Amino acid sequence: MNLSQYASHDATGLAELVRAKQVSPRELAQTALTAISALNPVLNAVIETYPDAADRSPAPDFLPVGPFPGVPFLLKDIGSHDKGVTFELGSRLAKGMKAPPVASELVERFRASGVTILGRTNIPELGSSCTTEPLLYGPTRNPWNLERTPGGSSGGAAAAVASGMVPIAHANDAGGSIRWPAACCGLFGLKPSRNLNPVGPDAALALNGFAAEHILSRSVRDTAAMLDVTAGPDVGAWCYTPRFEGSYLAELKRPVGRLRIGLNVTPVFPPTTLDPAVVSAIRASAALCESLGHYVEEVTFDFDHETLFEAFGVIWSSSLRSGIEMIAAVTGRKPGSDTLEPHVLAAFHGAEHTSGSRVMWALEQMNIASRAYGRYFEKYDVMLTPAGSQPPFPLGQIGAIPTDDFMAWFHDMCAHCPFLSTANIAGIPAMSVPLQWSDEALPLGSHFLAANGRELLLLRLAAQLEEAQPWISKLPPHHVSRLD
Repeated sequence: MNLSQYASHDATGLAELVRAKQVSPRELAQTALTAISALNPVLNAVIETYPDAADRSPAPDFLPVGPFPGVPFLLKDIGSHDKGVTFELGSRLAKGMKAPPVASELVERFRASGVTILGRTNIPELGSSCTTEPLLYGPTRNPWNLERTPGGSSGGAAAAVASGMVPIAHANDAGGSIRWPAACCGLFGLKPSRNLNPVGPDAALALNGFAAEHILSRSVRDTAAMLDVTAGPDVGAWCYTPRFEGSYLAELKRPVGRLRIGLNVTPVFPPTTLDPAVVSAIRASAALCESLGHYVEEVTFDFDHETLFEAFGVIWSSSLRSGIEMIAAVTGRKPGSDTLEPHVLAAFHGAEHTSGSRVMWALEQMNIASRAYGRYFEKYDVMLTPAGSQPPFPLGQIGAIPTDDFMAWFHDMCAHCPFLSTANIAGIPAMSVPLQWSDEALPLGSHFLAANGRELLLLRLAAQLEEAQPWISKLPPHHVSRLD
């Protein structure tokens, strides 16, 4: 199999070739590793490949029963992890650190899907930024424009999938980290409801319930097929969102019906100005929805955003400090300017005197978002917003923000994707769909949200949009298929 043939298929398509014995899992793994070797020096998406990865691919006569036998796959360097692998969280403080000896339940489910795990992808330090530019491994570049961000914190995963190195990759999202990289790189990215996918056994709630785990993909069907394998609680889960009892993939093409969609183009988390290209793009997506028979009207989404943003920052900084203390205890290194980046160090120091009662106050404020969305979804099926306030921005832009005050830095960083984090706070599903491109040929994601547990509704809508306005043939300049 040459690189062009490999990169022309999504994960489901590659799996079909494996089942038909037109290609072996080992050949797929070797082809993916060749693609990574060729493109990664330019993109810096993958920070490690496992030397024995191809050897661990399934034998052709003993294929796993999951939807993706032998399909190449990459893990993100934070969140759910494999057992005992290097697990550095994008931080010099954690350099060389090993993951616990027991794999996360989600990774065991990834493996049950049949994928061959080849290595791990680059992230910003501790997943703390909307761009992937860690000092530990250097910046990841966007395959659509090497001077632009691929997003964060799943920027390495997004660049790897968008460039065709692998068809799907692990990602997670505590404030937009699946959806924003998907938007930046022209991919489909679904953030599931809180704990629909398991976060154990290491955690009860990942980042106090903000973080959700899943994948980035080129096609809607790949995301749905993986959700069939991963969704549902693990043993002893502290809380979870019940999964759809049937198959997400099998139900994908059933009619979605006429949806009531509210179009929200007023960014308030935090308030900022939208680039005209973003406004034009999201109105084009709204018009597409109307052409498919959906009812669309412009809405404003009112809630106490100032109090909620303050509380969000308290939880983020406190969580970063807690994580830093745990890493320091494992590695024996001290948090400081030689081990932590300026914005993370500012969060560490800023949270030093945050009281337990202050954290409890902040957690109580999360109710603001949950109740606001609850009221909204009594009237509407879906909300539509831009995924970001501008197209993918130049590398180095976030690093230029002063970091003496973490909350000021956090405010300016979040202004790049002001519609995303409230879905994490409320724990509801949301997705970025690659429907539009700018005049500079940069992807502009369209962001859809639904009520808790309504992943199937979003997936059906995404499948309808994918059929009406296909995107999978849109390839960036830096793509595996251009190497042959």
